[in-house]
Amino acid sequence: MSRDMIGAARWLWGFAVFGATLAQAAPQTMRLDYVHSGNALDESYALDRIVIEPLPWPGNAARPIDTTNRGSNLFEVVDPKTGDVLYSRGFSTIFGEWRTTEEAQKLNRAFQESVRFPAPDKPVRVRILKRDERNAFSVVWSLDVDPSARDIERKTGSTPAPLLKVRDNGPPERKVDLLILGDGYTAAEAAKFEADARRLTDRLFATSPFRERAKDFNVWGLMVPTPQSGVSRPSTGAYRWSALGTRYDIFGSERYALTLDNRAFREIAQFAPYEFVEILFNNETYGGGGIFGLFSTAAAGSDWAEYLFIHEFGHHFAALADEYYTSPVAYQSGEERPEPWEPNVTALHDAKQLKWRDKVKAGTPLPTPWPKEEFEKYQRAYQKERSELRAANRPESEMNALFRRERAFTDELLSKAANSTAVGAFEGANYQASGYYRSQMQCIMFSRTDHFCDVCAGAIAEIIDLYAR
Repeated sequence: MSRDMIGAARWLWGFAVFGATLAQAAPQTMRLDYVHSGNALDESYALDRIVIEPLPWPGNAARPIDTTNRGSNLFEVVDPKTGDVLYSRGFSTIFGEWRTTEEAQKLNRAFQESVRFPAPDKPVRVRILKRDERNAFSVVWSLDVDPSARDIERKTGSTPAPLLKVRDNGPPERKVDLLILGDGYTAAEAAKFEADARRLTDRLFATSPFRERAKDFNVWGLMVPTPQSGVSRPSTGAYRWSALGTRYDIFGSERYALTLDNRAFREIAQFAPYEFVEILFNNETYGGGGIFGLFSTAAAGSDWAEYLFIHEFGHHFAALADEYYTSPVAYQSGEERPEPWEPNVTALHDAKQLKWRDKVKAGTPLPTPWPKEEFEKYQRAYQKERSELRAANRPESEMNALFRRERAFTDELLSKAANSTAVGAFEGANYQASGYYRSQMQCIMFSRTDHFCDVCAGAIAEIIDLYAR
């Protein structure tokens, strides 16, 4: 039986089981919290706790099986007697990014992680799978879960802050449920958080393909106040306590902002129906981050907040890879160029193996020419000035002005180039100047433009279908 046939069989089986269950009453939401630790070479998993969250499962009963093949990891909920997969989702982890940094070659670290699924009514086995060198998933950890066990925590109580309905398009189980969490907002800034959340979601749903699918989404907002405005930025000596623990300087990158406190994040998020989360942190300094299936972040006060919100959500929502390659990152890359699992970048650029070959018009050269040398020459000077501004801790207005000049140059250069709107294989992507290719010259995953390329738009639509169809 082919892989597609297996996936279809699992989907139909899952539809029958979970569809029948939800027709009677939605199951509760079960969350498995665990610790993922190790270094660049080794990793291990350990149970932290199992939680029944206070709200019913918000997911689509008709699509329990993930067939999108996204993520560096996959988790499955399995019937231990028959081996049937009852539920699955792809995801990526902060640990997976950290182990590619220089620090991971020197010491061990532990990260909190979670997987969520419809609470079963009988014992199940939860399996964590990881991609191998062939991009195939294999089991790296499993745990048997008995829903009647006494040590399962059963959460009750009310939301720690007012739950906002930013967009309400129907029952959670029929929609993609996006939760916007605020961090670094004081109680007096509650109205600012709501305005930021509405402004940025409005921009998201003005951008294709989210614009055409806006009715498939619900958007919720939740903000637990903090004593001071803003979040920590250690590189400048700024430290703030915040409910979620969001901070800049993750892995030594001054613009990379995440929270490493998974428990704090989950304890707040569990009071809203959600499948995807974006954290808005109340700072003006450019920054953000996004992990597929975990969350994304964006500096709500930045002049570039709209771009950050959408770009980072692309990572979190659809597992889109970064297509840029001239900005410094914390990750280390070797000389090899393995084929990425992300849908929008590739190492295989010939007409027969190209991932998006069905979108390439006859006669388009592969690789596809673009003004790469001129672009890179400008970027070298631009990145030097950018680093100098940050090192001198210059006002954010100077950085914003630099960003505006860079965008104007890039837009003009690429809009006038041959193949400016073509789908092909443009060398330079995935943080590498050579050996990796993107599908179009411009995309919000490549530069600070305002649109997704055709390949990224298709990848986003596939995830929307997984949750709302």
